[in-house]
This record gives sequence, structure tokens and C-alpha cells, in this order.
Amino acid sequence: MSTALVRYDEDKPRGLFGRLRGAMQKWALSQGGPELEARLARLVAPQNEYGVDPFGLELDFAKAAIAPVLWLYRNYFRVETHGIEQVPQGRVAAGETIMVFPEGTRGLNKTYDKRYRLQEFGSGFMRIAVETQTPVLPVAVIGAEEQAPALFDFKQVAKIFGFPALPITPTLVPFPLPVKYHLWFGEPMRFSGTAHDDDAELERKVSEVKRAIETLLKRGLKSRGSIFR
Repeated sequence: MSTALVRYDEDKPRGLFGRLRGAMQKWALSQGGPELEARLARLVAPQNEYGVDPFGLELDFAKAAIAPVLWLYRNYFRVETHGIEQVPQGRVAAGETIMVFPEGTRGLNKTYDKRYRLQEFGSGFMRIAVETQTPVLPVAVIGAEEQAPALFDFKQVAKIFGFPALPITPTLVPFPLPVKYHLWFGEPMRFSGTAHDDDAELERKVSEVKRAIETLLKRGLKSRGSIFR
């Protein structure tokens, strides 16, 4: 049994939090329009014998929660996609990376060089892709590493609270800078072989994906004007 996400019913009393959720739902629909509403209507959640999602997903709440995220996506980070038409139909494994500072920030006027490294994914990722004959889609995210560059890391204080890090950013509070995000999608990469291939062969294929991602990163950094546009 499953339940579909349905349009908010304005006449149904829901109390203070219900009215707030309803307002958030309408805000989400006003931003996304009929296309978003149609997509949300196709969402379904599995139900157990008690009539609820076993993982706690509540679709009406999820619909309301989309509103602020959608606003950030479109108006604050102004996300721009490149090559989205290359995403194939059906299942696909996303080989994704972001540029990462290995030793904190070194300034905001970045160009691609040895100071950046690729986020690692290994042979296990590739083994699954080969075994299921799933194409791997190279994806590069540009902007995430610059939304909150760390000026200083209070490591000793972080240890007291059990945090892995306690970075101090230019905003001084955990709020990101209004950088512009660029998402670059490459051509799907299909690999032959079996799940029993040795690690050396799988690592060779992983390296191919990394090189494709690196190419996307270089192209994206070269084409953007600055971190804010």
C-alpha cells in the first residue's frame, strides 16, 4: 500500500503548526509551479500495518520543507546546471566530487591547481557499477567549497565538545556566503567487466572517472566569472 502526496486542503483545520505547514506548502508550489506540483504528486511512501512510513517519512511535511530549500537553490545560491541533458534515463551512478581545501582556506580567488583534491571514491563504488551494468555519470560541483571558507579551526575547543572541527568562517556564524553554484554533468561512462575483476582493474576505471571529473572542474572554473556569479 502507498499514499500519494496530495494538494493541501485549505478548509481542513490543522492548528497553528498545520496552518504554518500549509503556508509552506503553498510557498513551495508558488515557486515551482505546476511542474513541481506534478512531480510531488507522483511521490509515494510505503506504509506498514499501522498506516505510516516505516522510515518516518511524512510526505506533507516533506512538501512543506521543500519551500525554503527551493528558495535557497534559486535565489540565494542561484544554481546553474550545465550538461543536464546528458543524464541518461533509468538508473545511473553519480561519480561526484567537490573541490576541497586540504589545509583549510587559502583565499577566495581560487584557480584549479594542486591545492585542490578530488573527493575519493574507490573500487567498491566501481565494482557495483560494473556488476549492475550501470553507467557512471561524472558530476562536478563548483561553489560548495567557497560558501564557508574556514579562516581558523578551533581544534582544541572542538575536542572538548566532541566535534571533528570548529571552523571560523567570514560570516562568523554557520551561515553560507551567497556564492553561485555551478553543477556540471559529463557524458555517461560505461564500463565492461565483472564484479570479480581485481582491484587494480577497478582502480584503473575509477581513475578514468576522476579524470573526467577533473576536466569538468577545470572547464567550470575557467568559464565562471567569479565565485558570486
